[in-house]
Amino acid sequence: MVGYTVVVADDEQQVLSALSQLLTSAGHTVVGKAATGEEAMWLCQTLKPDVLLLDIQMPGVNGLDAAKRLMESSPMPIVMCTGHYDDELINAASRIGVYAYVVKPCRLANLLPAINLAISRFQEARLLRNEVDSLKEALSTRKVVEQAKGIIMRTRGLPEESAHKFLQQESQRQSRSLGELAKAIVVAHESLTPKIYGQTRAN
Repeated sequence: MVGYTVVVADDEQQVLSALSQLLTSAGHTVVGKAATGEEAMWLCQTLKPDVLLLDIQMPGVNGLDAAKRLMESSPMPIVMCTGHYDDELINAASRIGVYAYVVKPCRLANLLPAINLAISRFQEARLLRNEVDSLKEALSTRKVVEQAKGIIMRTRGLPEESAHKFLQQESQRQSRSLGELAKAIVVAHESLTPKIYGQTRAN
């Protein structure tokens, strides 16, 4: 079994101690304990645990708000603890990226699966975000390469295939990626075009 580092947050000291003992007995390491949402956020941002076990009802910043802030600033797997099942709270937690919860009193039998679920779903969501970002970057690169190819075709009087080959050769010659070279060509063209037009109008 893989042991995780955990921050536990609950405003009831008895519950905090009980949860810590349960997790330790299961082979996990409790690296921090918090009694408020503010403490939970600070501990997570400082200690970077594998997972946060977070009570919803706490003084000051409640668990839901603390989870929202963490997911915006330092995303991580979070298991929400609630005194009773509440569809509205669970849905609100899901919308901010918290996908696992346990109903008190927390028992090892439901606590461990919830931790594993939170970590696996967090990793899946992060992988999906990375794939989306990669796709956006690829589409952006393709767009700028097409722009650069069009510029080469117009300025050098080349057909599309020859313009693309020219870009590939220049990319290799300059040891730059095709995207970097294309962006440089587009930027240079855009900076020179107003001057060319200005000279034409002046003449």
